[in-house]
Amino acid sequence: MSYAYVGCRSTKERNARGKGLKVYEISETTGDWKEIQCLKTEENPSYQAMDLEEKYLYSVHGDFTKVSSYRILEDGRLEALNTIDIGGKNPVFITPDRTNQYMVVAALQGGAVYVIRRNEDGTLGEIVTKVCMEGKKEGAISFAHQCIWDQKKEYLFVVTQARLQGYGMVRVFRFDPADGSLTPTDTYYSREYDEPRHVSIHPNNRYVYLINEKGNKMTFLEFDDKTGKLQARQNLPSLPDTYTGEGQASASLLNKEGTILIGSNRIHESIVVYRIDQQTGYMKELGYYPALGLTPRFITFNKDYSKFYMANEDSDTIVEMKLDSDKGLMEYTGRIIPTESPVCITFK
Repeated sequence: MSYAYVGCRSTKERNARGKGLKVYEISETTGDWKEIQCLKTEENPSYQAMDLEEKYLYSVHGDFTKVSSYRILEDGRLEALNTIDIGGKNPVFITPDRTNQYMVVAALQGGAVYVIRRNEDGTLGEIVTKVCMEGKKEGAISFAHQCIWDQKKEYLFVVTQARLQGYGMVRVFRFDPADGSLTPTDTYYSREYDEPRHVSIHPNNRYVYLINEKGNKMTFLEFDDKTGKLQARQNLPSLPDTYTGEGQASASLLNKEGTILIGSNRIHESIVVYRIDQQTGYMKELGYYPALGLTPRFITFNKDYSKFYMANEDSDTIVEMKLDSDKGLMEYTGRIIPTESPVCITFK
């Protein structure tokens, strides 16, 4: 049996309808989703990640300053363990390190990345490292929107937005699991007003794909995992050339082989598909698909990459698709899962 954990927004300030962290049981025969739990603890249990052994789940509470831990029970349900206050407002991304000793969190309005020790019982412990993302003036910040590992989990990519006072950039850190410290190795600065949001890392660990929220484009960068350096190579639009309206690009996602790249577009309410040249890393646009809903903030594959999902936050749906990687085509399966204000999906 497999399970899906769906994070959500739940506050009036977000115009949200979420009721809590939801657990779905997915049938191995029919593929149908069945809700088996809705766990309400703190508000906005949004982005989430499991530890490497998949025994525990961790969620950040968007717009607040808290991070929570949960034990995954044998029947897939969750048991709340503890919640800590990291001090940085609006944590938006969380990931375990390669040793499973720490959880790393990016806080957007906090303008920082936090390395938090994991206790043996799965609870969250003390913060061992905090790295602030500096802004253009003293006291200003850059807004940390993502913290994600390279394929070897030796380097951490921190993607930040400028929002006038800071820098739009991807900063690379070398991670030391002995003490949880982060040492910067390089910084890529985006064009002014592009507002970088998320990157995805190719299986070869050399190609990095950055989606830019306000620039509405995907940027290809080459990465040297010996030196920790980045080099920008290509930009392609994330919106159709015949579309002249507003857009807010959201997520960057690669298929298992790294042959297909997918980006999501809010306002335009679509996903864009590119093919990746495996020799050069360059992108070629293949086409666009409607989100069949509003605000596709989050996209992901299930564990074996047989299904693709997009979470439409403002229409309360998760839309299921299939990717034909050889043809570079997406296909709707017809399955749409109703769930309130979804913003993240984690599979076990």
